Amino acid sequence: MPVETILEALDLRKTYATHGALAQGGKRFVAVDGVSFSVQRGETLAIVGESGSGKTTVARIALRLIEPDSGALTFRGQDLLAAKGEKLRQLRRGMQMVFQDPMASLNPRMNVGAIVGEPLAIHEPKLSRAERSQRVSEILEAVGVTAAAQSRYPHEFSGGQRQRIGIARALILRPELLIADEPVSALDVSVGAQVLELLAKLQQEFALTLIMISHSLPVVAQLASRVAVMKAGQIVESGSVEKVLSAPENPYTQALVAAVPEIPA
Repeated sequence: MPVETILEALDLRKTYATHGALAQGGKRFVAVDGVSFSVQRGETLAIVGESGSGKTTVARIALRLIEPDSGALTFRGQDLLAAKGEKLRQLRRGMQMVFQDPMASLNPRMNVGAIVGEPLAIHEPKLSRAERSQRVSEILEAVGVTAAAQSRYPHEFSGGQRQRIGIARALILRPELLIADEPVSALDVSVGAQVLELLAKLQQEFALTLIMISHSLPVVAQLASRVAVMKAGQIVESGSVEKVLSAPENPYTQALVAAVPEIPA
C-alpha cells in the first residue's frame, strides 16, 4: 500500500514586528524561515530545538492557530491555508493539540466533564447530554482517569492527571493528527515518562499520526520515528531518529546530542 502524507508544509515563513529599543527601520523578527516538512499517516515526527528556535510557531501554523506570512500547507491533500468557515471547521476536527502547561490550558471554572466535552458541544451539537457524558467517560477511561472525575475541577488533580485530561480533550473528536507541544516539560521525569507511554499506547489504539514538539532528545528517542532539528527558524537537519541521534551531521545537532549524558535505547 502507498504511504499517505497526512500533513505537508512547504516553505513556511512567519515574521513578527520588533518592538522596543532594538526596533529600527521597521525590521521584523523572523520566527519561521522557509520550513518544509511532511508527516506520513501513523508515524511520529519530532520537531526539536532550543527555546526560541521556532518549533512552537511551526506547530501553531500547522493547526491554523496563527497564519504564516507565506508558504503552503496541506492536510489530507486539501489546502489548509485556503480553507474558511465550515470547510476549515471540518479540517480542524481532524487535527488537535496537547499543550505544554496543562494547568494553563484547562479552564479552572469548568469541571472536567465540561472541559473534555466542549469539543463535542461545538462539533456535534445534536448529541444529548447523556450521550456526551458517555463519550467523555469513555475517553477519560482511555487516558487513565476515572469517569467520576467529570464533576471535579482542574485544581483538584496532579500535573500528570491534568495533562491526561488535556489529552482526553484533544482526542474526544477522534482526530487523525495530534500535535503535542512539549507535553511533558512541565512534569517531573517519572510522571513525564508515564505520559509518553500513554501517548504511545493511544497512538496505536486511535491510529494517530503524531507531531511531537520538544527540546529534549531523550523524549524524542522514546517516541519518535523521524526528527527535524530547528535552529533560528530553520530546519538544519532531518532524518530517522536513529540516524540523527547516532550520527548527527549538523554542528548544532552534534552539540545538542553531546549535551545529553546518555540517550536511552
